[in-house]
Amino acid sequence: PEQQAQNYAMIRQRGAALGFDFREKGRGRTYNTFDCHRLLHWAEVEYPEKQAALKKSLLKANFTDGQHIGMHDVLVQAAEAAGLDGERALEILQSDELTTDVRTRQRMYSQAGISSVPAIIINDQHLISGGQPVEVFEQALRQIAAA
Repeated sequence: PEQQAQNYAMIRQRGAALGFDFREKGRGRTYNTFDCHRLLHWAEVEYPEKQAALKKSLLKANFTDGQHIGMHDVLVQAAEAAGLDGERALEILQSDELTTDVRTRQRMYSQAGISSVPAIIINDQHLISGGQPVEVFEQALRQIAAA
């Protein structure tokens, strides 16, 4: 519990440095994020310039607002907050659309040995796993650039 509290404090501190507010208390349960991934895939394909905004909106709903991100109404609100069409988001959520694409991607990452988030892949070759400080990314990028 002590290490978990330290980890959470570090996450809150890093988030705050980037203007992101993690709630003081952790949530009591973990929600299925598969539908989040379907919406993120939709944004990547149809509105790539809005995908980052959608991701931030989903993270805010989950970690700042403590909302149930497995619920379609919460996901539609997040999509609309990111400037996406809420009706289209609901159509996707109420169907199996993009399920195969997301499952294929999940298998690809799993086969690459990725089993946790965050996982950052640079140039399709270099993996940085876990919540790392800025210095780790800086060092990795310098090493990659020097190679």
